[in-house]
Amino acid sequence: MSWVFLYPGQGSQRAGMGADFYEEFPEYRLFLDALPAPFDLKGMMHEGTEEQLARTEYTQPCMAALAAGITHLLAGACVVPAAAAGLSLGEYCALYAGGCFTPDELLTVTSFRGRAMAEAAEGLSCCMSAVIGPDSDAVDAACRQASRPDTGFVAAANYNCPGQTVICGDERAVEEAEAILKEQKAVRTVRLKVSGPFHTPFMKPAAEKLEGLFRSLGPFVPAEPKIPVTANATGGFYPATAEIAGLLTRQVQESVRLEQNLRALLTAGYRDFLEIGPGNTMRGFLKKTARAMGIPVRAEGIGTAAELRDFLQRGNGIPVPAEGQEA
Repeated sequence: MSWVFLYPGQGSQRAGMGADFYEEFPEYRLFLDALPAPFDLKGMMHEGTEEQLARTEYTQPCMAALAAGITHLLAGACVVPAAAAGLSLGEYCALYAGGCFTPDELLTVTSFRGRAMAEAAEGLSCCMSAVIGPDSDAVDAACRQASRPDTGFVAAANYNCPGQTVICGDERAVEEAEAILKEQKAVRTVRLKVSGPFHTPFMKPAAEKLEGLFRSLGPFVPAEPKIPVTANATGGFYPATAEIAGLLTRQVQESVRLEQNLRALLTAGYRDFLEIGPGNTMRGFLKKTARAMGIPVRAEGIGTAAELRDFLQRGNGIPVPAEGQEA
């Protein structure tokens, strides 16, 4: 089976995430305990509150650690990706799955990125809204109309799938864009709980810090992907090694083109997808995109130890033994 691994971004985190893997799988336990972190990573993942985990500086390394740990367990069961894609933070996990980061590098970079994005968001009065219904062209037009000196700036932060675009910016401008869209056609908007105006020009300070980090790590971090990995900044696949750091720097301050990423994977012939991490956000976006293209897909997910066991027991790879059992 040629699986495409899908990795969600911020917003999918859950209190207690990974605790069941840590309890049941010694390989996961060893993997997590060896990861570098500027705080008690295991304690935050397993015992942190929803409010604590929603803080960007904690969300990003915690989500990355869980994704890398599950990916590590799957590799031990001979389940490896044929391609990978991720949403925002999830793109870093996809690059890890593609061999571009070591586990230590992944945690170092995502911890740094989380802090840089949190610092860039300090003092800003911004909000984010999911616009459900109109196509992306209509949303872009409304954002241009709503961005004025008296309202501020708003733009699309995420093109997630057909009929769902996330807009972000100054609160007055977001309200204006929502009102314009609701006047034009049947539209539903949902305010999202985020801690900053991510994937907009407001994140330029974070992008500059990321650029400096990648320079300090040297020319071989990140390494060249060993499998096809999609890039949020372009909507296509990653090209040569030299492009990776630049595209990640762009990604934090530009729109996430996830729908284009999913279309690129489907056009390339991939049909079997496995979401790695809590929830089913990526599967939802995939199914809507595939439906719009008239393409049938198989979409599964692993976010808990029970889901991993069920996945393997159905013949996907070699069963991973629990502690006390022999392989």
